[in-house]
Amino acid sequence: MLNLKTHNLSSLRRMRTTAAALGLLTFASLTACSGDEQAVPADPTGRTFVSTSVVGDSIPGGGPLVLGFSDAGRLSMDAGCNQGSADVELAHGKIVAGPLVMTEMACPGEAAGADAWAARLLDAQPNWTLDESTDGSTLTLTTPTTSVTLTDEQVARPDRPVTGTTWTVTGLIRAGTTTTTPALDTVAPRLLIAEDGSASGFAGCNEMTGTADVQESSITFGPWATTRMACAPDVADLERAVLAALSGRTDYTVHSDTLRLTRADGSGLILLASG
Repeated sequence: MLNLKTHNLSSLRRMRTTAAALGLLTFASLTACSGDEQAVPADPTGRTFVSTSVVGDSIPGGGPLVLGFSDAGRLSMDAGCNQGSADVELAHGKIVAGPLVMTEMACPGEAAGADAWAARLLDAQPNWTLDESTDGSTLTLTTPTTSVTLTDEQVARPDRPVTGTTWTVTGLIRAGTTTTTPALDTVAPRLLIAEDGSASGFAGCNEMTGTADVQESSITFGPWATTRMACAPDVADLERAVLAALSGRTDYTVHSDTLRLTRADGSGLILLASG
């Protein structure tokens, strides 16, 4: 009888010890999960940042500097002139970029020096930090001569809605390549899609009205009705290109304040939110 009681008491103690251990493990697990949900991202990978202030050597032309960090270990860069890309490593709190591959567009005024400014910044292998007090949305780059503060693009300038936004055409896509023309800069074609599916705009010379069925990744435009003004030859060519790009089904993406429309034949438009 005594041995049975002793055995039962030992079993009870083991059960209590096991229950307490399980409770501690459960609490630790819940605490870890809660911490994961609130953790600041370890680095800027998979995000794009826009400069909001520069201390030291300022950006020629005013910028802003836009840096994107892809999941594939690539860096994209735009300081207000050409666009560049390079391999990048973020280890040890430094941005170590490989050789930049740049577009070769001529830029007016002070902006012509923006590319060299960005190249010097990256050549200096700046230190980077993410501010925990802003949930990681503020990125700071520092070199011995310059400090650049950047904000997550989705915070600084979130994606604009397709409908209800006035979009101005800034580029033509032909065979997958973006081009521009003097007429495009002069006449600034525009597009507005209303919530009810109606659409209107300016094709470059004539006003236009029609319909647009907006889906998750595509827009199907109905036939356009336009005014009948006579146009200069270069403007008429531009108008035909705009109306062709806004005909039938086209795929679209929105990135911040830029709308990209692409048709199956590789033609399309680049549009910038202007209202």
